Amino acid sequence: MLGGGQIARAVDAAAPLQHQVVTRTRADLDIVDDDAVARTLAEIEPDWVVNAAAFTAVDLAEDQAAQAHAVNDIAVGSLARASLREGCRLLHLSTDFVFDGKSSRAYLPAADANPLSVYGASKLAGERHVLASDISGIVLRTSWIYAAAGRNFVLTMLRLMRERDRINVVSDQIGAPTWAASVGAAIWGLIGIDANSGVYHWTDLGVASWYDFAVAIQEEALTRGLLLRAIPILPVPSADYPTRAVRPAFSVLDTALTRTMLGVRGAYWRHNLRLMMDELRTA
Repeated sequence: MLGGGQIARAVDAAAPLQHQVVTRTRADLDIVDDDAVARTLAEIEPDWVVNAAAFTAVDLAEDQAAQAHAVNDIAVGSLARASLREGCRLLHLSTDFVFDGKSSRAYLPAADANPLSVYGASKLAGERHVLASDISGIVLRTSWIYAAAGRNFVLTMLRLMRERDRINVVSDQIGAPTWAASVGAAIWGLIGIDANSGVYHWTDLGVASWYDFAVAIQEEALTRGLLLRAIPILPVPSADYPTRAVRPAFSVLDTALTRTMLGVRGAYWRHNLRLMMDELRTA
């Protein structure tokens, strides 16, 4: 397992008893160091490598394109080659940001990609390394990840709702909020069925704007005592909240194929938000 973020922790937590997970965080392994990656895989001799390591600072990537491509693109190519040498399979995490958001329906795994940002372009380039290799690699795209720990929209909103008397949240970007634990379970599902090489999508069910997501966060937090007061949340267009990188306006991923393969129905995003809030309350 490469990475120390929300999905990496979720994969570790969800590991079936018959599997041993060896995790390498950025502090343990510099993924852009080809020799270090090769040595690590040779030492561990894994059956699967799950790559959740990424340069995820979307706006910063616009100014640090070389660094973004080093981690999200070039290093993935090296990891694919190392996986091939060791005879292990590679499951690589990717993103809804490979799409331009101009679709009027959820994106199928085979839909044409057209990223709008350096981050999206670097992640798409990484995908292509995995799919072009002979390692029988898997690309798993997901979106809007959150968990009870780490840096994510839910925890940021909770902090702002405690600190401010009102907040503005973008209402014209649509996606699918997804609990990291849900992605972790899907990853183990794909490993468990020894899924064929290719691109898969996994998110929680349903859609929301960032504004919808923020409203739900406040409502669920209030019912659990995680917030002591409600504040006004105002919907604003993304034009009123300019960012360095352009985001897709609509980046919902079609997960039907993956759910059918895994034999699971999936869960509505707000249901999983409640589970995560319960986790926060008992932490």
